[in-house]
Amino acid sequence: MNCSKRRIVVTGLGTVNPLGNCLEDTWQRLCDGTSGIGPITKFDTSGFSTKIAGEVKNFDPLSFISPKDLRRLDNFIIYALAAAEMARNDAQLALDEKKAERTGVILGSAIGGLETVEREKEIVLASGPRRMSPFAIPSVLANLAPGNVAIRFGAKGPISCAVTACAAGNNAISEAARMIACGYADIMITGGTDAAVTTLAVAGFNSMRAISVRNDEPSKASRPFDADRDGFVISEGSAILILEEMTSAMDRGARIYAEIAGSGSTCDAFHIAAPPPGHPGAAKCMKLALADAGMIPADVDYVNAHGTSTPLNDIYETEAIKAVFGDHITSLAVSSTKSMTGHLLGAAGGIEAIATVKSIEKGIIPPTINMERPDPQCDLDYTPNKAVRRDVNVAMSNSFGFGGVNSVVIFKRFVE
Repeated sequence: MNCSKRRIVVTGLGTVNPLGNCLEDTWQRLCDGTSGIGPITKFDTSGFSTKIAGEVKNFDPLSFISPKDLRRLDNFIIYALAAAEMARNDAQLALDEKKAERTGVILGSAIGGLETVEREKEIVLASGPRRMSPFAIPSVLANLAPGNVAIRFGAKGPISCAVTACAAGNNAISEAARMIACGYADIMITGGTDAAVTTLAVAGFNSMRAISVRNDEPSKASRPFDADRDGFVISEGSAILILEEMTSAMDRGARIYAEIAGSGSTCDAFHIAAPPPGHPGAAKCMKLALADAGMIPADVDYVNAHGTSTPLNDIYETEAIKAVFGDHITSLAVSSTKSMTGHLLGAAGGIEAIATVKSIEKGIIPPTINMERPDPQCDLDYTPNKAVRRDVNVAMSNSFGFGGVNSVVIFKRFVE
């Protein structure tokens, strides 16, 4: 990441997710060990093996967009606009023309506007192609999430979209930090967004046998590292961070949550969906992030694991963490906040980055809930069931995705 000695700090956080529609509610429920998983209400699940998901609840889009935009925009864009607005307000960030030229947007999205694709295809089949909305394509394209955020903010700096499956949020954060480190921007709006609790996504993941079918106990369905896990729980939402060059943030008196210390990215080059045994690509990625941060394994206090609640990931991620941290493993806290949020796909890296940053700020490690019968092959300290108070000076956030993508970001306590 480091192109120069420019330091990157986190000054704003915003999120819409299954646990809450603001930062405060989300963090409180993470600390309380609350599950955001419930029955799917967005479509009729008759005939589906999976009938549960992490849906955004009680969200009022008209607090953030106009009625006209509500008809024109897919939910993955709406969630991004809402989370970005909250992050900007949290950072107390005002952009004049000079700052706008040095402000960019990089967001991650695994799927983009799938809900719009499904709806518009039905319209075309039922009523013909002339009935398709002219706003459909701009609602589908993944890069229209950062595009709309940039328009809302007037941000005229670097813009991009990471489309790297479940690693997209982390990849976006890493690239955004690099834009600041290399001098291309002073402020970056970054994170991830997805709204894929849809018929096609759920049917597709069911066909892959990738998602949980624990329909009778939704709140217990996401259970990373537990012997009875049966797949991840698909979720939706957005999580946005405001990154700033340190002196720029300090000059305007911004509150600083944490500093980005380093990042890493690798590819397994193994399989389109499954990690390799031992997950050497993930281990290498963690090592690269440590080297980028100028740190050693013993410097890390907490790892927010990818922890999907799938049979292979949880075992192989455990093995990769062991390979990286060695003897330090006995002092290392690990947890998977997906046990509460479910898997937000392209937004997973964003919401987990927020949890990681807040753990540093508050000295609290969110738990891995639903650990009732730990898998003997998963034998780390996963912070089972209850949050733990602990000084966290350095924390690592892991994200891995289909296609063998691995992305790791390291945050540390800010010291001037």
